[in-house]
Amino acid sequence: MGDPLFANGLNLAVWLILILKAVVVFVLVLVSVVFMVMYERKAVAQLGVRYGPNRAGPNGWFQSVADGTKLLFKEAFTPRGADKVVYKIAPYLMLVPALLAFSIVPIGGTVTIAHHTTDLQLANPPWGILFLLMCSGVSVYGVMLAGWASGSKYPLLGSVRASAQLVSYEAVLGLTTVTVVVVSGSLRTSVIVAAQHGGFLYHWNVIRTALIPFAVFSIAMTAEMARPPFDLVEAEEELSGGYNLEYSSTDFMWFYLAEYAALVTNSAIIVTLWFGGPDGPRIAGHSIGPVWWLIKLLIILYIYVWIRATLPRLRYDQLMDLGWKRLIPLSLALLMIIAGFQVDREWGIVAIGASLLLGAVLWRAIDVGRQATSVEAARHERVAEEAGQ
Repeated sequence: MGDPLFANGLNLAVWLILILKAVVVFVLVLVSVVFMVMYERKAVAQLGVRYGPNRAGPNGWFQSVADGTKLLFKEAFTPRGADKVVYKIAPYLMLVPALLAFSIVPIGGTVTIAHHTTDLQLANPPWGILFLLMCSGVSVYGVMLAGWASGSKYPLLGSVRASAQLVSYEAVLGLTTVTVVVVSGSLRTSVIVAAQHGGFLYHWNVIRTALIPFAVFSIAMTAEMARPPFDLVEAEEELSGGYNLEYSSTDFMWFYLAEYAALVTNSAIIVTLWFGGPDGPRIAGHSIGPVWWLIKLLIILYIYVWIRATLPRLRYDQLMDLGWKRLIPLSLALLMIIAGFQVDREWGIVAIGASLLLGAVLWRAIDVGRQATSVEAARHERVAEEAGQ
């Protein structure tokens, strides 16, 4: 199921179409970032019964352009104690993976350009899911190196905390993604989308996997992007701006672009893996896959904005407990159960029983640890009181 563009080999026309597709994807992501910034501001303002941006352009829709222009003309500086090479490279280690990950997203079916048929997808490798996870993992280096190369303690602390958060939820993200691979039987995103066709809604992976893996995946993805309520990397009362505190002007703009590019890309990945990608009913006998894809993407993006405007920020210990003590064991159990049912119903039932047993043991171990911590805290408090007397 490779791209039909390569059916007759490579020639000048094929190369030009490839370059055109790459430029379109790049521009699409950047334009979507500009749109998403305003989309979020308008939606948060509506949810909070406020006006939101309403000065720059018609109804304030040029506010993102104004902000970008301001960042371009701000003074750029590099801290005296910074590692200048790594300091400059770090923002791109976050932006580039977000742009590359979008390349494997199927937006629709096929289109004909100059008598050449090609997929509405920039790249369709047989290891697409592995490429996605690789891009997700590389962005962690951008966070860590940005804090370390700044030569300041607060960015370093912010990058260490952010890296621990991203690595923790990367495991959950990978395990829940594997459930989709097991159900679809392929690592290729186009095959995953094709496996959800043929029955609107009830063939989507979100239904076929009984919703829970999708919920765990969404939580992990939100934490991976450091979106509220998991935005602990930018806790103003503790770390100020976090790992990017010492960045300004265009260097800071790349981080800003990377954050929203990752939001758009990851929302598109959610649509691809769980909601059938461009799958949807035909209108008047015609397929409008890109339209359905866009509608689903806007809904997912709105839900992210809704969560940001609604839920309070977690404490860092709550964040790590949720990842290591709840979501990682749960995602392992879900993977084992889904894989069992893919083999045979009896194996699925055995997997459920084994998961419940192991879950009970884990819950007991966590409870014992919590009680030991409480006893130790009480002992320290008693010792402190005796010392005070």
